[in-house]
Amino acid sequence: MKKIIFAALSVCLVLVGCGEEDSSSEKMEDVTLVLDWTPNTNHTGLYVAQSKGYFEEQGMNVEIVMPGEAGADQTVASGKAEFGISYQESVTEARVQDIPLVSIAAVIQHNTSGFASPVDKGITSPADFAGKTYGGWGAPVESAVIDSLMKQEGASVEDVDIVNMGNTDFFTAVERDIDFAWIYYGWTGIEAELRGKELNMLYLTDYSENLDYYTPVITTNENMIEENPETIKKFVVAVSKGYQFATDNPDEAADILIEEVPDLDEELVYASQKWLSPKYQDDADRWGEQSQEVWQNYADFMYENDLLDRELDAEAAFTNEFLPE
Repeated sequence: MKKIIFAALSVCLVLVGCGEEDSSSEKMEDVTLVLDWTPNTNHTGLYVAQSKGYFEEQGMNVEIVMPGEAGADQTVASGKAEFGISYQESVTEARVQDIPLVSIAAVIQHNTSGFASPVDKGITSPADFAGKTYGGWGAPVESAVIDSLMKQEGASVEDVDIVNMGNTDFFTAVERDIDFAWIYYGWTGIEAELRGKELNMLYLTDYSENLDYYTPVITTNENMIEENPETIKKFVVAVSKGYQFATDNPDEAADILIEEVPDLDEELVYASQKWLSPKYQDDADRWGEQSQEVWQNYADFMYENDLLDRELDAEAAFTNEFLPE
């Protein structure tokens, strides 16, 4: 009888031991991703990866959070979050100040932003900015970009009244005292279409290849790259899969974004997603791909316009090493 009890206990111990080993091996890795702004179709691939279990497939539990007062860049650079959403301009400025941000993927392959104005403002070229009021967010790069476009037509930003419109939305601003503003067409431009508001849109890429930069991008910090490269690789594999799904299935991807963020305007999400999905990868060989030429071109523009204290080491500002083949 004692032998039977001993054998039974031995089997139980073995089974318990195996169960503990399995539980340990399946432990999920917790990571945080900080958004740059309120959720929108720039972020669809992230929510798809979360909803369809792509992060889980990689053994990751990813928390997607809104930026606090510190913002995504500072939070990621300090190591308080593993990943964030940023812009090539912000990463460039950070690295010139020895802040260790690194871009690991381009969300959208080409710059879809530009200067928009209601058609009744009569702004059909950069020269028409003269005598008008621009509403921005108070960054030096705004006047530099406006001036670079105006100079091509013999005009100057000195003739533009630049005001900080804070958090006022585009449509409210142009009904008050603003003539034009810098927008992403894939969201605000599409919203204008849905509202029946006809806009004149001057895309930056129509005026300079130096302004065809990556916006937005996904970032991490140098310490993560050095100490946790496998975590980054798994994260990027899942995110890449999410954006590929959003590229191939815009309506279903929009369904997921709306389900994950129910406060969004459904009509706007569907229309925006349809417009933006083909632009995630566009003419690149794979989603997320970045080139040193693009990083160098925009850094040169910023340096030549006194927006940087020193030149950027463009090669160190980004990496493609974590993108799936």
